[in-house]
Amino acid sequence: MSRGVEWEIDPTLDRIQDLVDLLGEPHRAYPVIHVAGTNGKSSTARLIEALLRERGLRTGLYTSPEMTTLRERIAIDGEPVSEERFVETFQDVHPFARLIDGKHPARLSFFEVLTAMAFAAFADAPVDVAVVEVGMGGVWDATNVADGTVAVVTPIGLDHTRYLGDTIEEIAAEKAGIIKPGAVAVLSQQPVDAAEVLLRRVVETGAAAAREGIEYGVVAREVAVGGQLLGFKGLHGTYDDVFLPLFGDHQASNAATALAAVEAFASGAPTRGEVNLEAATRVAAGETYTGGDEGQLDPALVRSGFAASASPGRLEVVRTGPTVLLDAAHNPSGMAASVATITESFGFTRLAGVLAVAADKDVAGILDQLEPVLDELVVTRNSSPRSMPPEELAEIAEGIFGPDRVHAVPRLDDAIDRAIGLAEETGEYQGAGVLITGSVATVGDARTLLRVGEGR
Repeated sequence: MSRGVEWEIDPTLDRIQDLVDLLGEPHRAYPVIHVAGTNGKSSTARLIEALLRERGLRTGLYTSPEMTTLRERIAIDGEPVSEERFVETFQDVHPFARLIDGKHPARLSFFEVLTAMAFAAFADAPVDVAVVEVGMGGVWDATNVADGTVAVVTPIGLDHTRYLGDTIEEIAAEKAGIIKPGAVAVLSQQPVDAAEVLLRRVVETGAAAAREGIEYGVVAREVAVGGQLLGFKGLHGTYDDVFLPLFGDHQASNAATALAAVEAFASGAPTRGEVNLEAATRVAAGETYTGGDEGQLDPALVRSGFAASASPGRLEVVRTGPTVLLDAAHNPSGMAASVATITESFGFTRLAGVLAVAADKDVAGILDQLEPVLDELVVTRNSSPRSMPPEELAEIAEGIFGPDRVHAVPRLDDAIDRAIGLAEETGEYQGAGVLITGSVATVGDARTLLRVGEGR
């Protein structure tokens, strides 16, 4: 952690490239499905991994950030690496990292070293396929030394504008960097400006495009107890009566994109270095991704894979009486999706919120989305040094909610207790709820405080 964050160092892939070269190119030992985007990256990556594992493949999964333990970021066969294996991997990589440190003006960052550790752990396992989530952006992200046979781009919005640009086009250009020559680019529904940038990159690289709403998508959706019942049009087949234990239209979209990514992978997406000239010709002519029938998945495996899937901290119900939801939304577009899902899937008669958010986010935009659904708001801070002080957050919130509905509490544990009390004030326990949200750090801290997962 003392190595610092990557955005404080000049963007380059030189350091991480030198490190993986010295390690023997572990990222070349298995095919990669690479996932970028603004919202839905982690959920989509987890859903992809669940389907791959259900098909009998040994999987590696690299996600960020963690909620409770750093080991969550590096998972093999659906489980975080053990404490012992994490330490062993660090000890294997660290001597080489120190050698690279001396070659460049800046040391390797924390994320660069962790990314190399993930690549090494997957090679040592060994895994059959790795699902790798971008940390931030795409072009200069340390994960981009890998070349995904399938490149997935989830919905793009305004976030990390200080580092990625302050327009949708600039951010899309950064994220489009994971689309490599000959790959299949699986593209979630995007704003028009983002879609144009992504498709331009597809043409430039000779990749093939599979677009949500055109080549694949959700064709049926019904709210169900504990989640939703879905029907999909895939790239190679249709899949009906699929239960997904996640809430919301956005998670249905994530599942459709995950399914398309696994179909593309199963159909034999070109491996690194194979320039797909046929794909390039199709795209240049205005056509898009097609593949062999071998890409169709067994519908029974799709059903069982999705039924067993999870996305911790994404509208996760962790308590009842009152219902306590944890949600890691941290930008206005993500919060809008969460609010729509709460309205659709939960019949709250009184909902109190707990909000702790990073100071560099669009805090007013997040609060605007929350205001219509929250009766009371408790503002606090999480354990991150980037967390906005509660008194500053309260000042912004009072301008949107009014002073009577906003309560500033210095500590998250006390804030949760306060929100539960506010939710229960009417005595209608059946319809009372608490939403804890604002960042992954907030959700991770809340999971620890509420002892989520203990005893399982």
